[in-house]
Amino acid sequence: MTPVAVRSYRPSDHSAGRNLWAELTRQHNEMYGEQSSDDGAGFEEYLTRLDLSGLWVADHADDGVIGMVGLIMRGRAGEVDPVVVTVTHRHKGVGRVLLQHVAAEAKNRSMTSLTISPESRNVDAIRSLHAAGYDVVSSIELTMDLSRHSNAYHQEGLQLHELPFRS
Repeated sequence: MTPVAVRSYRPSDHSAGRNLWAELTRQHNEMYGEQSSDDGAGFEEYLTRLDLSGLWVADHADDGVIGMVGLIMRGRAGEVDPVVVTVTHRHKGVGRVLLQHVAAEAKNRSMTSLTISPESRNVDAIRSLHAAGYDVVSSIELTMDLSRHSNAYHQEGLQLHELPFRS
C-alpha cells in the first residue's frame, strides 16, 4: 500500500471532504433503499457544529485525500462521526489508521471513552469497528416502521437478548 498520512483537515481539503460526505450518504441511501441525494451539502452543516472537536483526513501520496474522520465532544466522552474511506481504498487499512488516530487524539484530550454508531446493515463496518476495539454495546436505537415500505428492511437481522430484529 502506498503511504497514507493522517493529518488535520485544511480548508484546501474542502472539495475532497464534500465528495467523501456525498459518497457516505450514497452508501447509506443504497443500504436502506432511500432515494434522497446529497451532493455533499451535509458536509457544510457538519463543519459548523459547535461540538466538533477535530477533523482529520487520510492523505494518500498519489491520490490525495482518500478518507476522513471526525471527533464530536460529548462532555468527557467523544463520538467518532463520520469515518469514511473512498470506495477505491477500502479494505486496505485506511479506516483502521483513521480510527487509531482519532483514538489517540481523544486520549490526548483526556476523554474517557469513544462511541461510534455504524448503520446496523453495514456488517463490514461493524466487524472493522469491533476489530479496532469498539466492543462495548453502550446503547441501542430501535425503530418501528410506520410506512408501507416495511420490506425495505432486511428480514434477517440480528438477535439481541434472544429477540429477533430486522435491520
